[in-house]
Amino acid sequence: MPADPQSPDSAIRAIPLAGERYTGGGDGASIEVRSPYDDALIGRIPACTTADVDRAVAVAKAAFRAGPMPQWQRAQILDLAAARLTARRDEFAEIICRESAKPIKTARVEAERAVGTFQFAAAEARTLTGDMVALDAIPSGEGKLGFTLRLPIGVVGAISPFNFPLNLVVHKLAPAIAAGCPVVLKPASQTPFSSIVLAEMLIDECGLPPEYLHIVTGGGGTVGNALVDHPDIALITFTGSPGVGWGIRARAPRKRVGLELGNNAPVIIEADGEWQVAADKIKTAGFSHAGQSCISTQRIFVHSSIAAEFTERLAANVATIVVGNPLDEATDVSALISRSERDRVKGWIDEAVAAGAKVVTGGEIGSDGVLQPTVLANVTHDMKVCAGEVFGPVVSIAEYDDLDDAIAMANDSEYGLQAAIFTRDIAKGMRAVRALDYGGVLVNEVPTWRADQQPYGGVRDSGNTREGPAYSVKEMTELRMVVITG
Repeated sequence: MPADPQSPDSAIRAIPLAGERYTGGGDGASIEVRSPYDDALIGRIPACTTADVDRAVAVAKAAFRAGPMPQWQRAQILDLAAARLTARRDEFAEIICRESAKPIKTARVEAERAVGTFQFAAAEARTLTGDMVALDAIPSGEGKLGFTLRLPIGVVGAISPFNFPLNLVVHKLAPAIAAGCPVVLKPASQTPFSSIVLAEMLIDECGLPPEYLHIVTGGGGTVGNALVDHPDIALITFTGSPGVGWGIRARAPRKRVGLELGNNAPVIIEADGEWQVAADKIKTAGFSHAGQSCISTQRIFVHSSIAAEFTERLAANVATIVVGNPLDEATDVSALISRSERDRVKGWIDEAVAAGAKVVTGGEIGSDGVLQPTVLANVTHDMKVCAGEVFGPVVSIAEYDDLDDAIAMANDSEYGLQAAIFTRDIAKGMRAVRALDYGGVLVNEVPTWRADQQPYGGVRDSGNTREGPAYSVKEMTELRMVVITG
């Protein structure tokens, strides 16, 4: 692939690996990357092998053994990354748009968020410290000085998803740089170019030593498993599906494994809440990037006294969503990541309708092959569109009469990432905060809202860690106790 990563080309796009720009082995094996919107060829990437992973890890481990970069240098690299990404925002947005079919205006927002993620990581690089330990709090500790150091854990294996091909990669790379850890990154094969161009920027423009960052492109069964199984990988950070994530956890019991997985985000709308505001926000929260977000609003529980009015307003809002080419500035929603995913989601809609759900709006595939934003009513909990993670442009509305029943329905899930409630009654809000069994609970905001500096993660099948630079950095360090006598 040429320097312009968006241009179709028959050449294999080089990747930063083991200190070189690598286009693959002598067999020339490669993976085609095509536009989810129109199936146009975007480019080709190397089909890396386990031997490629071994080479990358060996170089990364040697860098780790040589000793970490000083903290000022890590912070400087991260500051430069934020500045360079700001200058190249539109370029990265177009790469995101083309490889993931994320509408261009939404892709710009992702690039802007990634700038902030770098900035928060730079702050952590400057302030990463241990703690003083009061050893003389016991008689035997008298005359001793105790403190802890935070040292990099080792080589990090990072596996990133397709849906936020820049910012979720930055959420793995930036804390690792702040912690002083070399990284071997496997980006999603559908959306590799954001990661490749980002890695080149970090190495060529920001001063990151090339031995600290390696890209390995390929399938989960080859490259992914090689990373998980490699004895010299100290930590795996994975974002993706629960089945794959917990499989990694089981496969690597002696590694530190951080999982950020799925969700079917619920929102409860009380009769005293600003339901009009909720309906307006869900127009974006349920359908941005065609619902392909772990915290995309999916399950809506509405008090029966306002359900008809709420449904009417939400349907009117959704009907105004512009569907089409992701490069068009007017487009709000475009294609799912693949036709097979589109057909899966359409199948879930059809199953729900056959079981008694009502299509309020949408539910069909347009002439351009894009699934239309869909609102379902009269749903039941056992339908896949409620029980599973749709990961598509679909929201479902269920009615309730008692808040405790709504909380119970929201909690009746394998997932537990983020949930929300709309109410003007602070007592009800705090009741929900304590009762909703989720990693994050939002009051008078949709569950899709996230700040990149917050502790972000879930319970049950939604994962086992908290992301956000301040939290990820600590996961990527080991605590060393130091005792000095004299």
